[in-house]
Amino acid sequence: MAESNKYLDTLKQYNTDLDDKEISSIVSKIVSEKSEENNNQEVYKKLYTCIDLTSLNTTDTREDMWKFTEKVNDFEGTYPDIENVAAICVYPNFAETVKEALTAQDVKIACVSGGFPSSQTFMEVKIAETALAAANGADEIDIVLNLGLFLEESYEELAEEIAEIKHSCRGAHLKVILETGALKTASNIMKASILSIYSGADFLKTSTGKVYEGASLEAAYVMCSAIKEYYSKTGTKIGFKASGGISTTEDAVKYYTIVKEVLGEEWCNNELFRIGASRLANNLLESIK
Repeated sequence: MAESNKYLDTLKQYNTDLDDKEISSIVSKIVSEKSEENNNQEVYKKLYTCIDLTSLNTTDTREDMWKFTEKVNDFEGTYPDIENVAAICVYPNFAETVKEALTAQDVKIACVSGGFPSSQTFMEVKIAETALAAANGADEIDIVLNLGLFLEESYEELAEEIAEIKHSCRGAHLKVILETGALKTASNIMKASILSIYSGADFLKTSTGKVYEGASLEAAYVMCSAIKEYYSKTGTKIGFKASGGISTTEDAVKYYTIVKEVLGEEWCNNELFRIGASRLANNLLESIK
């Protein structure tokens, strides 16, 4: 019993009793007062470099992935004044194809794994899938938090699952998707954030964009607050990724503003801030003149 209590003890060190209306009010104030100063070409270019360019379609083929990757390869020649996207995000069975096709420098390969998007499969399958993705070229692994374990408060099992998957990443960075649309409350999002960081997450990510509501500014604020508080207490610095329904330049600027105001300029780069998107890339390019 004492062993399992360490997770509750960890949560007690943080303010997890959050009021949803208060969070919404704070976010509205930040966006209304601060977004406009980030509405400029410099930020648009920076946002482009923070994109995880994503293709997670049931119909994806190896040829599709090759062409998808070649567009990223060709970007530098087409837009010499803009840095490329941070990563290409695909299903794990396409890691090898993307690795073979990718010639663009500094662009990472990210793969969803661990029974994405539901996380409802055997632990052995999650570990094997993650290890195979890493072995086939993935630099980053995006998994979904086991919401069933979280909601029944099986925190020890939840934390051990994340830790075991992290071990199977073979050095690849681990992003833990909280699926904030399913967690619903700010308190749940804060608890899930703290437990994920404690268990070894290198990034917290909002959503899969597949089933539940995608990213929200309120969820982003809570997650960034958790990252900030955890860093101040432990010195452990991790990243934040917004994903799910972010398609316009205006949307992207708002998420950038939340990150900048809560975490500071130090987080406003693709080492610590990402946006998972497909349509956003073209919309940002149209905004960059």
